[in-house]
Amino acid sequence: MDTNAVLDIALDSLVLAAKLAAPVLVSALVVGFTVSLVQSVTQIQEITLSFVPKALAAASALLVCGHWMITELVTFTHELYARIPALLAG
Repeated sequence: MDTNAVLDIALDSLVLAAKLAAPVLVSALVVGFTVSLVQSVTQIQEITLSFVPKALAAASALLVCGHWMITELVTFTHELYARIPALLAG
């Protein structure tokens, strides 16, 4: 196994991790920004008020995108297993 193969696998892993984390992070970001904006407009400065909507947004993002996320992860794992003979051969 040469360094190019290792770097290729590492790059693919990082891209996959970013793709899998994006729906949850983006939904939490949007909801957090919206709640923060509403809090600043209404001058309600309750810290716990932003936690529940962000948690619900993250859970709903997992429900909506969960099947796609698992499919991507399984596909990537199958591709890694398919690469093993080529990596061992040289």
